[in-house]
Amino acid sequence: MKTSRNSIVVAFWAAVGLAALLTAAACAGGGQKNGSARPASFDAYRQEMVQMLQQRRAFQSSDSMSELAWNAPREWRPEKTPQRGVLLVHGLGDSPWSFHDVGKQLADDGFLVRAILLPGHGTRPEDMLDVTLEDWRRVVAEQAAALRHEVEQIYLGGFSTGANLVLDYAYAHADVAGLLLFSPAFKSNSAYDWLTPLIAWARPWLLEPDNVRPMQNAVRYMTVPTNGFVQFYRSSVRARDSLRKNAYDKPTLMVVAEHDSVLATAYLSKMFSSRFTHPASRLIWYGDSPGPESGDPRIVVRKDKLPELRISQFSHMGLLFSPDNELYGAEGRLRLCWNGQTEPARLACEQGAPVWFSEWGYREAGKIHARLTFNPYFKWQSRVMREVLAASSEVGVAVAAR
Repeated sequence: MKTSRNSIVVAFWAAVGLAALLTAAACAGGGQKNGSARPASFDAYRQEMVQMLQQRRAFQSSDSMSELAWNAPREWRPEKTPQRGVLLVHGLGDSPWSFHDVGKQLADDGFLVRAILLPGHGTRPEDMLDVTLEDWRRVVAEQAAALRHEVEQIYLGGFSTGANLVLDYAYAHADVAGLLLFSPAFKSNSAYDWLTPLIAWARPWLLEPDNVRPMQNAVRYMTVPTNGFVQFYRSSVRARDSLRKNAYDKPTLMVVAEHDSVLATAYLSKMFSSRFTHPASRLIWYGDSPGPESGDPRIVVRKDKLPELRISQFSHMGLLFSPDNELYGAEGRLRLCWNGQTEPARLACEQGAPVWFSEWGYREAGKIHARLTFNPYFKWQSRVMREVLAASSEVGVAVAAR
């Protein structure tokens, strides 16, 4: 049953109120840096983050309560007492809203699911000017430990930079049972990302805020400081170092769009076949055949050009969202028109003109393209995810609905 926005907001604030009563003592002194005391539970952590968002967020609409609910750490609980849990980590500039649909699906499958908010996110882009990779890694470690106290078996999931963070943690903690990696940012498609640490001190913004280009929307940043890219780059180096040293032998779902404008997708395909060795692991590849690795029977290909849905190609972010998502779905309220199009095309998109959907920067004569923010294969993808997660102690798994 589809949950209304009002019921989500009411449930969120009820949970926040309860957390405040139960964990006020644990919240005392809970700073983010300099070794200050940390909340011992997810409820205390969430309450601390809500208070921070209330104080620092640049709200994008008059509906501040919904924006707080969408950006704050989120928990989904299954109907029965859970034995397994999943910690989900968003990408650079994003928020827990990234997992709105994935989290519900996992909870429906019996998992205790939590999505965290990385430091520097959810408030305003300038709050990322001095954040560090160590800040991000610390929150992942703290909340993985908190989840471990409540379930017998933990899994980790990450989107983009979040995938780098969970891979890093999983290599260091053998009890992690498996991984969910959506658009994993192990390697960007830029030959110059290594320069960001060298220029950040002199150029805090690669693209200076100009009061024209959007800085953020209700659930994500549209522009981030150079330092954000620095920390992303550092996380990708750690991920590649781990993959180079050792294979990862736990069940893993990797989901990649071939025409991703951010990632080196051929590298991801190669790494999946050579380094993610469990027989039950799956790479869902949206596009054409992924090169020489297409001989790997664990790779499942689905086409990403769907004219009947006005989809020209899949995008980096769209893999996570159901077509029914209230903000990013096929009829969602947040249309991303700032998509590397011409200025007339962008304006027409913002004024409600009919659009096609694509990754950032794709152009085609006679068509206006907004960002593809949903996945028409979401239900099928969820079935594949379910089978991979069910294979923690099995030798193999059947591929869903070929």
